[in-house]
Amino acid sequence: MKRAWLMVLALGLASANVLAEELPVYRLELKDGKLNPARLQVAAGKKFKIELVNSGKTPVEFESTQLRKEKVLGPGADSFVVIQPLSPGEYKFFDEFHMATAQGVIVAK
Repeated sequence: MKRAWLMVLALGLASANVLAEELPVYRLELKDGKLNPARLQVAAGKKFKIELVNSGKTPVEFESTQLRKEKVLGPGADSFVVIQPLSPGEYKFFDEFHMATAQGVIVAK
């Protein structure tokens, strides 16, 4: 019985280490129709997080139809999206509320 509990404990600790693994984080500022940076380079095959910060005076909507992600932020708000591992390539994103000027790309290498 003691051996069984040790096995359960060992498996629990091993899975906790996997869950605690830090995701690479990329910061994206959206401000009144501008993206900074407009190009994010990420590692292909690795899950990652994009911190979204609306530092402007109008609402923004981070969207990528290729990645099936969207997030609306009010003025001064921040949030994040988690992106599953990508194959090498380019993935477009944009601010849907400022389509004419806010176009970006994620490059997975």
